[in-house]
Amino acid sequence: MAITDIDVFAHLTDTDIENLATELDAIRQDIEDSRGERDARYIRRTIAFQRTLEVAGRVLLLASKRRSAWWAGATALGVAKIVENMEIGHNVMHGQWDWMNDPEIHSSSWEWDNLGASKHWRYTHNFVHHKYANILGMDDDVGYGMLRVTRDQRWKRFNLFNPVFNALLALLFEWGVGLQHVEIGKIVKRRADQEEARRRIDEFLAKAGHQLVKDYVAFPALTALSPAATYRSTLTANLTANVIRNLWANAVIFCGHFPDGAEKFTKTDMVGESKGQWYLRQMLGSANFNAGPVMRFMSGNLCHQIEHHLYPDLPSNRLAEISVRVRQVCDKYDLPYTTGPFLLQYAKTWRTIAKLSLPDKYLRDTADNAPETRSERMFAGLEGFGDTDPATGRRRGLKTAIATVRGWRRSKRASSSGASGRVPGRHAA
Repeated sequence: MAITDIDVFAHLTDTDIENLATELDAIRQDIEDSRGERDARYIRRTIAFQRTLEVAGRVLLLASKRRSAWWAGATALGVAKIVENMEIGHNVMHGQWDWMNDPEIHSSSWEWDNLGASKHWRYTHNFVHHKYANILGMDDDVGYGMLRVTRDQRWKRFNLFNPVFNALLALLFEWGVGLQHVEIGKIVKRRADQEEARRRIDEFLAKAGHQLVKDYVAFPALTALSPAATYRSTLTANLTANVIRNLWANAVIFCGHFPDGAEKFTKTDMVGESKGQWYLRQMLGSANFNAGPVMRFMSGNLCHQIEHHLYPDLPSNRLAEISVRVRQVCDKYDLPYTTGPFLLQYAKTWRTIAKLSLPDKYLRDTADNAPETRSERMFAGLEGFGDTDPATGRRRGLKTAIATVRGWRRSKRASSSGASGRVPGRHAA
C-alpha cells in the first residue's frame, strides 16, 4: 500500500525533518537573492530562439511538396512546439519569471501552444498536482484517470488495456492535458456542478477550437498559396509536429513521476503536514533522469523533476546548480535521490504500466514492497535505522534501509532457487 507515515518511512525524526526544511529553505533563498539579468537574458533568448525556429519551420513548409522540406519543416515545428511547451510555457505559467515584472513573460498572461487553456492548467497542475503530489485520491496525475500505476489502485478489467491506453495518451497527450480540467468522469457520473461543468467545457472548446483552426485550417491554407506546397502537405506536417511534441512531453513527464522509486502517499499522510514533510514528499515522489545541456533544455529542465517539485517557481535554468545541493542534502540524511539514464527511466514506466495491467494475484512482489508501490510496512523487522552507524559514522536512513531489505529479498529468492534446484537424495556441493 502507499505510504501512510512519511516520517517512519524516511527514518527521520521530527528534528531531522525540521533541519531538512531549514536547509532546503536556504537553497531557495540563495537562488531568489541571486536572480538577475543573467536569468532574464536566458528566458528572453529562449523565447527568441523558439519563435525563430517556428518561423523557419513554417517557411520550410512552403516547399513541402519536396519530401526533404516536409521533414525539415515538420521537425523544426515539432521542436519549436516542444521548446514552447516545456521550457517556456510550463515554466512561465509556474511563475518562474514573474519577478521580472514583464507583462509578456508572466504566469497570468501567457497562453501556450497547446489544446489546454492556460487557466485550466494552472489550476490542475500548479495547484492540485504540486500541492497534493502523488497523494492517492487527490492528485489526478497519478494515472490520469486512465492508467493503473500503483497497486493502491484497485484492478479493473479495463486495466488489461493499460499499455494501449498509455500509447494513445502519448500520441494524443495535448488532448489529455486539455481534457483533464474538464473532468469528464465526474460529468458522466453526475457528480459535477452542471453550471461549472458547462463553463469548463466552453473554455476548453474555445481554446481547442483556436488551436485546431490554427494548425489544420489557417496555416495549411496560407502555405497552399505557394506553388511548392499543398494544403494537405502542410496539414500532415503540422499533425506530425504535434505528435512529435506529444510523444516527447509524455516521455519526459512520465520519467519524472512513474519510474521505480517515485513513491505514492495516502490522504492521511498529509494531515497536519509540516513544511519539512511537504519537502520530503516532493523529494520522494519525484524522479530525475540524467541529461546534458541539450537534453536539459529540450526537457524544459524537467530532467530535474525532484528540484522542480521542491521549487516549482524558481527559474528552470537554475535547477542544474540546485540539483548539486539537493543531492548533498539527500546524502546527508541518507535519502534516495532517484535518477538514471533517460531510456532506462522511461522503460521502467512502461514496465510498471504493463505489469499493472494484470490483477495482483499474478504479480510477484508484495503491495508494500514493489518497485512502483512501497510503504513503511516494508521495513517490518528492521531495527537500528534512523541513527548513526557506530562503525562507519554514517547515518543509516531510508536509502540504506531500502538496500538492506532488497538484500534480504535477493537472498531469500536465491535460497528458494537453490533449494528447488537440488536433486532429491543428494547434498549440495
